[in-house]
Amino acid sequence: MTERKPPGVDFESFVDKQIREATERGEFRNLAGFGKPLADDSAPYDELWWVKGKLHREGVAPVLPPALALRKEAEDALEAVGRAASEAEVRRIVAAVNEKITEAVRLPPPGPPLRLAPLDVEEQVRRWRSRQ
Repeated sequence: MTERKPPGVDFESFVDKQIREATERGEFRNLAGFGKPLADDSAPYDELWWVKGKLHREGVAPVLPPALALRKEAEDALEAVGRAASEAEVRRIVAAVNEKITEAVRLPPPGPPLRLAPLDVEEQVRRWRSRQ
């Protein structure tokens, strides 16, 4: 904790003195990020930069509404189909996501509309074969 500036002492010299004394005591030696370059400042300013950084450091994933999470999962499944090693794996990936989509269509989750239909297994297999 810093002490209060005495009356009649120039503010700048008071602050400089405190910094010099803290440096002499070694209080700046073990600061996080010491000796590392500053973060890239060319990115556009984000008002929530600290919150996003904290969530990232804590390993907390952003929480999406169920409908959006399922849409994202369907997109990820299509990417996984592209990387699949066999036709059986393609069918397994599509069947797994279709099961979730069918359940969400039957009992719509809260939040934004799902706007998602089950994937056509045979179409996905055809696309996978054409890429092989």
